[in-house]
Amino acid sequence: MRHSLFIFLLSLLPGVMSAQELNCTVQINSDQIEGTNKSVFTTLQTSITDFMNNRRWTEMSFTNQERIECTLSFIVSKYENDVLTTELTVQSRRPVYNANYNSTLFNFRDTEVEFEYKEFDQLELVENTFTSNLTAILAYYAYVIIGYDMDSFSRLGGTPYFQMAESIVSSAQSTDYAGWKAELSNSKNRYALVNNLLDEAFKKYRGYFYEYHRLGLDEMNVNLTNARARIAEGLPLVREANRARPSAIVVTIFMDSKTDELVNIFSGAPQEEKQGAVEILSDIAPTRSADWERIMNADA
Repeated sequence: MRHSLFIFLLSLLPGVMSAQELNCTVQINSDQIEGTNKSVFTTLQTSITDFMNNRRWTEMSFTNQERIECTLSFIVSKYENDVLTTELTVQSRRPVYNANYNSTLFNFRDTEVEFEYKEFDQLELVENTFTSNLTAILAYYAYVIIGYDMDSFSRLGGTPYFQMAESIVSSAQSTDYAGWKAELSNSKNRYALVNNLLDEAFKKYRGYFYEYHRLGLDEMNVNLTNARARIAEGLPLVREANRARPSAIVVTIFMDSKTDELVNIFSGAPQEEKQGAVEILSDIAPTRSADWERIMNADA
């Protein structure tokens, strides 16, 4: 549980444990759609916001301060016969202990999001039953977001929530909607993501994800040198995961989420530590060479 002692103490106070897990901001961009009643998109935005934020996704208790900050950004490219074709970017963040800073945990662009929606439709979820592609996608990302958050606070703590996401993937196998199945042409869809997260090959990487946040970022204000060293020591595990599964989606997401953060972390490091980090990062993500050069060119 996130900050478990803090939550336990707060639980002794009446009325402070009623909040749900997510504090989700929903954005729907319909600029590409012309000649239609735009109120449907406003209604949809409200419905998704309520669905994500007012549902209890776990058995855990969260305070308002503990809710997971996340964003769902839809770009609608087509709307015909009550079917929306969209692209969805999902992001989540968590606060760094004793710092005025939120670290991005998850940053993913899903290009295969299509669903039916009529204005004022009720969004309902039936456990273990595929009833709507929209609610299946929303529930899937809710569990992935919670899983990533739990992984950052406890070693492999996100496993039960990734398994819930996996069960949604399983229930979607009988449908024709894109993004739910193993595809040679697309190794970065919803199926591939949860498959990576629960793959034994990425277990050490997920352990490092915990160390990166709890023993690295959260300790920065206590001992910057030691915290940065812990982050540096674990980078070979990310390289190992990437070599085991080249261009794996979980590694891509890690780099998409952490590149700027890693640049900031190592820019102030001693030259030898910089060089070691840049060597590994260049192996993992050679296309980001300009970012790794920023580390080498920064003044320690």
